[in-house]
Amino acid sequence: MSTQRKLLVTSALPYANGNIHLGHMVEHIQTDVWVRFQKMRGHECYYVCADDTHGTPVMLAAQKKGISPEDMIAQVREDHLADFTGFGIGYDNYYTTHSEENRELSSEIYQALKANGKIVSRTIEQLFDPEKQMFLPDRFVKGECPSCHAQDQYGDNCEVCGATYSPTELIKPFSAISGATPVLKESEHYFFRLGECEDFLKQWTAGSTTLADGRVQAHLQPEALNKMNEWIEGGLQDWDISRDAPYFGFEIPDAPGKYFYVWLDAPIGYMASFKNLAARLNIDFSEYFKADSQTEMYHFIGKDILYFHALFWPATLQFAGLRAPTAVFAHGFLTVDGQKMSKSRGTFITAKSYLDEGLNPEWMRYYIAAKLNNRIEDIDLNLNDFIARVNSDLVGKYINIASRAAGFVHKRFDGQLSDVASSELIQQLQAASASLAQSYEEREYAKALREVMALTDVVNEYVDANKPWELAKQEGQDARLQQVCSELINAFRILTVYLSPVLPKLSAAVAEFLNTPAMVWADASNTLPAGHAINKYTHLMQRIEPEQIDKLIANNKQAVADAKAVEEKAAKAADFEPVAETCSFDDFMKVDLRVAKVLNCEKVEGSSKLLKFSLDLGFEERTIFSGIAASYPEPEKLIGRMVVVVANFAPRKMAKFGMSEGMITSAANKDHSQLFLLDVDTGATPGMKIG
Repeated sequence: MSTQRKLLVTSALPYANGNIHLGHMVEHIQTDVWVRFQKMRGHECYYVCADDTHGTPVMLAAQKKGISPEDMIAQVREDHLADFTGFGIGYDNYYTTHSEENRELSSEIYQALKANGKIVSRTIEQLFDPEKQMFLPDRFVKGECPSCHAQDQYGDNCEVCGATYSPTELIKPFSAISGATPVLKESEHYFFRLGECEDFLKQWTAGSTTLADGRVQAHLQPEALNKMNEWIEGGLQDWDISRDAPYFGFEIPDAPGKYFYVWLDAPIGYMASFKNLAARLNIDFSEYFKADSQTEMYHFIGKDILYFHALFWPATLQFAGLRAPTAVFAHGFLTVDGQKMSKSRGTFITAKSYLDEGLNPEWMRYYIAAKLNNRIEDIDLNLNDFIARVNSDLVGKYINIASRAAGFVHKRFDGQLSDVASSELIQQLQAASASLAQSYEEREYAKALREVMALTDVVNEYVDANKPWELAKQEGQDARLQQVCSELINAFRILTVYLSPVLPKLSAAVAEFLNTPAMVWADASNTLPAGHAINKYTHLMQRIEPEQIDKLIANNKQAVADAKAVEEKAAKAADFEPVAETCSFDDFMKVDLRVAKVLNCEKVEGSSKLLKFSLDLGFEERTIFSGIAASYPEPEKLIGRMVVVVANFAPRKMAKFGMSEGMITSAANKDHSQLFLLDVDTGATPGMKIG
């Protein structure tokens, strides 16, 4: 076996404000396949991830739901983990960035950067929403990209050309919250001096690491390096790492009302998740993050967040006195049938909808893996090709090998195999181990699976050439039949070893069928001994039926329509004060509402809000103060009007203005900026009870 390696591997953190979809799955499947391969090779490999939970979007989403951000992110994490687990993603720890470990690490790294002269504060002009009375985070400002002039782009980077910029550089900006034109307002912010890190970043982005086994690992893919060079040559700007309250996140030490920008503590969330795991498993956390660490650290990410992972993150680690990543592996986006995922077409497919339809997640794992290489290329989920390839490769070619041999072994030989160590077929399959291992190591999954399927073709040619079904009919051919079927069962086992990183659940089922322990890569180099008994074969994988995919698409379309209806209802309801909790009839009857006639009404000297009413309740006269002055600038016009009064409120002293003997009811808009008296129909007289 090769030198044992120690690896820490991460996938980008999904944001805690949305569902997991197949686009997310591309990355997490890519990572999971690589991690499973490393573990099968006997390396010490830990795979951690977490929900990215901080920022204004989470805060606003929680407010909209009427719950705390903490409660919302706890539920979202549960949902996300269920989706990922459903697709066989085998994290060693799936955590949250809203953790004490992350709070501590973020503060420590910030203090280290500050001590190293890499933090500076200065007053800046920042876009402010005059309607919502809040500073706008980058992603809540939209406008025209200053570089390529694409419309409707976010305030931090352009999704069309990839340019990064300040929100103040946007052309014709508008608030994504209210639609209002933002105004500039001053605020003190904290900056990471990224420009001072240019020499290090030039060296790191173009550099490589020599691993324990002697291989050289480039820090970035060639396409990523080219992009980083463009950005570095364009001049690196200081990075704003603070945000103003209100904000859901970690408060900056010694800076009340200032919070770490989400992109400061999000990648530190990788460290926090591992620290949480290390405490549980008694792993030496510092060994993986100290400056001279000999361990390996890899980040799998989408190409849209390269800037943060290939510039900000290495610089943050380096100048905080920690190790930089061994490599950052970026991938492209997922398209469906050649187009961006579309909610209206039903091709914005959530992980939950796929699982809820009862579709086998390993169909999708295989198809995505069969499209992936180590370059930054978009991959396409062609739904017809998906059906055809899975049915052909996995069911028609691979599973078919076991189903054609296992019955004979059980019926004729009590499930026992003969010795096949010298089989040329087996040796041919074993010879592929090194090249397949290299392909998996280099993340060339498409290449690896093409080679595995070529080997299945060889095995199926052997089946057709030896025809076990005909041998079973011929007298005196039992030994030959057992030999052929034993070769096929062992060939199936070796192919399963090669497919195990991609199909872990199926691999476990095959191990049970073969009556063997869980598979490791070295198993491909040996055969099952003579006399080894396998279990009775049960069907291992079903075919995809086109109707299943049609139903998936139709249900996603319907889900979008249902969500839109709910959103429209919620938007309409948002204009109004929420209905209060249900009360009983007895509760309502405790409130004594009476008709009253306005005898006099006047402004209250010294108050801009209050009007003073003299009222006739029929059985007595009362004085009541009401805060409706803004709505009724000519109070004398209210004299003679009938109003509705809460008559059984205890008298209340109104500061220096006098005693208020009840409350006049009024209708109010959502923010209580407009108040209107209730009308009483003709015929009602003072003192009448309402109920």
